[in-house]
Amino acid sequence: MKKLFGLLGHPVGHSLSPLMHNQMFQLLDFDGYYHAFDVEPSQLEKAVEGARALQMQGFNVTIPHKVTIMDYLDMVDEEAQEIGAVNTVVMKDGQLFGSNTDGQGYLESLMDVVTTPFPTHDVLIIGAGGAARAIGMVLKREKVRSITIANRTLAKAKEFSEVLESSETSCSALSLKEAEQQLERFSVIINTTSVGMSPRVDDMPLYLERLSRETVVSDLIYNPLETKFLREAKQKGAKTVDGLGMFVNQGALAFELWTGLRPDREKMRRCVLEQLGG
Repeated sequence: MKKLFGLLGHPVGHSLSPLMHNQMFQLLDFDGYYHAFDVEPSQLEKAVEGARALQMQGFNVTIPHKVTIMDYLDMVDEEAQEIGAVNTVVMKDGQLFGSNTDGQGYLESLMDVVTTPFPTHDVLIIGAGGAARAIGMVLKREKVRSITIANRTLAKAKEFSEVLESSETSCSALSLKEAEQQLERFSVIINTTSVGMSPRVDDMPLYLERLSRETVVSDLIYNPLETKFLREAKQKGAKTVDGLGMFVNQGALAFELWTGLRPDREKMRRCVLEQLGG
């Protein structure tokens, strides 16, 4: 019987995780199967109970469950506790262990474009959810000069910015409208929200009139591969980072936690690109 892995999120119809992981199971001759489960927030606890009953070997967690999933796990590792969010769960001896591969996965993709030292950068993070928390914490670890959180709910942005504050990294919070008026002061802008994701591909998290040509603009969305947000940033001369690198990197790190096997990241990347028509 195949070992079961999966994804818990809402919605999940857009996800290419099943395609990517199932292809890697096949290539590595690993007897596993990965399935995406659409779980509404009110049903998350029951879904976790179901994962235990089905003896799932592991699963990913995506929007909107990365924070609330922590209430239903047996143990959460130190990094995920610091982040305050979990994106990867491993079953060990009937116990569910939570961790977070988002931050490291994102950092590895950003380093392909940002070549100057991180302590010289002023970063704007759009959003204050689980992915934003992971990225904020890893950038704090890299001692970026400043992190500003912009969010629809300013109170959440302020709460998150206070968590990130350190002696090396100054942190603050802005409304989305305020952030739009100050874009030129940021060297890296990261959209961690789902705004612009398929099928609502004409939406943008904020307007880019004041964007500097020197800025690196990043979007965690990988479907579509180039969001309207990235397309407009590129038209203004900015460097852009799509969500494919983070998606592949965090998935590869999760795969290794589940199986102990190191997947071929380039083949994972090509698998997703082919599906996206790239």
